[in-house]
Amino acid sequence: MNKRLYSKKKSDAVSGYLFLLPALLAFLLFIGAPMVITIVLSFFDYNMLQGSEWINFDNYIEFFKNPTSWQIIWNTFKLTLILVALHIVIALLLAFVIYKEKRGPVKYVYRTAVYLPSILTTASVAIAWYYMFNYDFGVFNWLLSQLGISGVKWLTSSSGVIVAICLFSLWKFVGTPFLYYLIGLQGIPDGYYEAAQIDGANKIQTFFHITLPMLTPTLFFVITITTINTFQIFDEPYIITNGGPGNASRTLALHVYEKAFKAYEMGYASSVSVVLFIIVLVITIILYSTQNKWVTYDVE
Repeated sequence: MNKRLYSKKKSDAVSGYLFLLPALLAFLLFIGAPMVITIVLSFFDYNMLQGSEWINFDNYIEFFKNPTSWQIIWNTFKLTLILVALHIVIALLLAFVIYKEKRGPVKYVYRTAVYLPSILTTASVAIAWYYMFNYDFGVFNWLLSQLGISGVKWLTSSSGVIVAICLFSLWKFVGTPFLYYLIGLQGIPDGYYEAAQIDGANKIQTFFHITLPMLTPTLFFVITITTINTFQIFDEPYIITNGGPGNASRTLALHVYEKAFKAYEMGYASSVSVVLFIIVLVITIILYSTQNKWVTYDVE
């Protein structure tokens, strides 16, 4: 009997690994192998036009010695902090308001309107927003002029470009965390709200003592995914501001692209990629290590 049970477990294990094999091979081919190659290249002075030379940690030393690198790192952190906060709060508010909407057709219209920008091509809408931010004939400065407010130099001032990128990113990508929140809200059992109503809890008390705690798994997922994605922000600064003015909106991902495909310094670009990977890895580990202190998984 034990041999038969052991044989069945072994057969199930083999079947499981066979099902995992395609995904594992895809991971090794498209993620694992490029990661190893990038780490190896980061120790080379590798120029696509001139060959390669082993230089140990010189690429990393050069990166951290350059004052511009620290500004680029700060730009990346600054955009991440602002955008993660905006996406978390505004997406939650939108999801909660639409979740409470009782009129079915109206709810579907609102839900579609919020999520639709997320499925549009970033490059195409970013070009449109680039013209909307124009100082002389952009729609944003025209709206400000109608209110008697002088125009803002959205794309030519160090503070304006950060605001421009955040506005565009919020409009473009808030639909994704919004959808996660909406699904999370729909998964909260109605019994909790009925019990709170019987106990006389008002709407604010219900939100902070029932809705928010029950939504913490979704909130944790949104924070993690949004943080990882925002640290790799590329499209917005590349298309809208091109990293300018100066280096005011240049991010690590944009810096990697410029060094790799404009300057052809693959070794240096690889070292910057490794730095970005380590930063994202450390932040992710910190988020996962703190989840047990505030995330509620037990809904019984």
